[in-house]
Amino acid sequence: FSCNLSDLLCSFLGLLYQEYRDKSTREEIETRRLQDSQTDPEETSPSEETPSEAEPTSTIENKAPPQINLLRNSNSRFNLWQDLPEVQSSGVLSILQPDEIKLQEAMFELVTSEASYYKSLNLLVSHFMENERLKKILHQSEAHILFSNVLDVMAVSERFLLDLEQRVEENIVISDVCDIVYQHTVNHFSVYITYVSNQTYQERAYKQLLQDKPAFREVISQLELDPKCKGLSFSSFLILPFQRITRLKLLVQNILKKVEEKSDRESTALDAHKELETVVKACNEGVRKMSRTEQMISIQKKLEFKIKSVPIISHSRWLLKQGELQQMNGPKTSRTLRTKKLFRDIYLFLFNDLLVICRQIPGDKYQVFDSAPRGLLRVEELEDQGQSLANVFILRLLENADDREASYMLKASSQSEMKRWMISLAPNRRTKFVSFTSRLVDCPQIQCVHPYVAQQPDELSLELADVLNILDKTDDGWIFGERLHDQERGWFPSSMGEEILNPKIRAQNLKECFRVHKSDDSQRRKLGSRNRQ
Repeated sequence: FSCNLSDLLCSFLGLLYQEYRDKSTREEIETRRLQDSQTDPEETSPSEETPSEAEPTSTIENKAPPQINLLRNSNSRFNLWQDLPEVQSSGVLSILQPDEIKLQEAMFELVTSEASYYKSLNLLVSHFMENERLKKILHQSEAHILFSNVLDVMAVSERFLLDLEQRVEENIVISDVCDIVYQHTVNHFSVYITYVSNQTYQERAYKQLLQDKPAFREVISQLELDPKCKGLSFSSFLILPFQRITRLKLLVQNILKKVEEKSDRESTALDAHKELETVVKACNEGVRKMSRTEQMISIQKKLEFKIKSVPIISHSRWLLKQGELQQMNGPKTSRTLRTKKLFRDIYLFLFNDLLVICRQIPGDKYQVFDSAPRGLLRVEELEDQGQSLANVFILRLLENADDREASYMLKASSQSEMKRWMISLAPNRRTKFVSFTSRLVDCPQIQCVHPYVAQQPDELSLELADVLNILDKTDDGWIFGERLHDQERGWFPSSMGEEILNPKIRAQNLKECFRVHKSDDSQRRKLGSRNRQ
């Protein structure tokens, strides 16, 4: 078996990781579409898998062993663990239970996807970073910002892949891979935090180089046209490490959903998942930290205080939402809408712990006339007030800058903007649908079919095949969702996803999510118990 493993992985190396990942997630989408279309509960279970995209989605090979690995490479004789000649000839497929075969495929995918990822990293280094023409154009400092510690990342991937290969060589039936994931995450994957934390500098440097150095732009364009790159951009290679560490967590989740409950393999998978989640969170925090600091400095410069000054810049503070609303003048009892002057423009800066209420003044400045801690904000929607008071809500400051209670009647430009402000201002306010943490038996769900990049702080970036609980939605095309795999919340356009209509699939998605996060739940219960004491 071992003598063919290198050949096997080389066959997978025909796909660059970007292609592998895209194909994998798109087939995941097709899997759910097929499952969602099934109406007879006897015909499908939430754990069944789809055929490849190239095959008609209406036909399912009932007799074929379950096919979990989502890689389809037309140039390779091997698509799946069960397609390996050694596996086919060994007779294990007739002995193993279907659930074990699915688990083998999930573990095998983690190995083959790492091989594909290593190939793409290698191309980033050999084809771009070590290109002699590019070296002459870039200053050493520019090259350092652009490529960061990618050599360390590649060395870690190579070591990780060698250990995974060795495990696969030990036995036709893979014993486990999550113990290897755990060891490497704990001991080596900190290089990902360093690389990803540099992302903001990297993006800025790349844009600046394209703008300021025509020779750089020309060389990059020529290198991108090389057949080795398969039409993929240089920037798609630069973001590989962040994509991989996030995807690796999802691959471990996939394994975790398939291992036997209360087994050693479940325990190992939970440990690996927990460590990966820590690394991913540190990566996210690293990216946010620099941009947040710069943003806070910029806002501080724009504010002029009519009231007692509040220090804005703090390491633990960041912007959640900012924007213009209209304030209704006069008490609620004298609502006469004869003139538009009844509404006056105000501008809000909402931070994670503070609200600042301003009026815009000349010179791109804002005069602050009130503020309150975010925890002392309450909101209330006005119901059935007619067209002139559409999208109006009441904001109450339980204790404002003058240590008094204050109320503002505010009008938003649209229903979605009103709901977005209300949820941001009072995050604990009940949403239309109950959240993941409530353990609701059923809840509307959506899967992402188009990637989305957040444009505002209260929005959520989406990757293909993300599954989210729908917490709220608006009539003008926005959804407030909670992603199942990491419980991140935010707004996104409803056109980015397709609602999951089959209640069995929704229930299965929730069940799998609860299982993946069971260690988090037990930790929360311990903390709750400790707090009660």
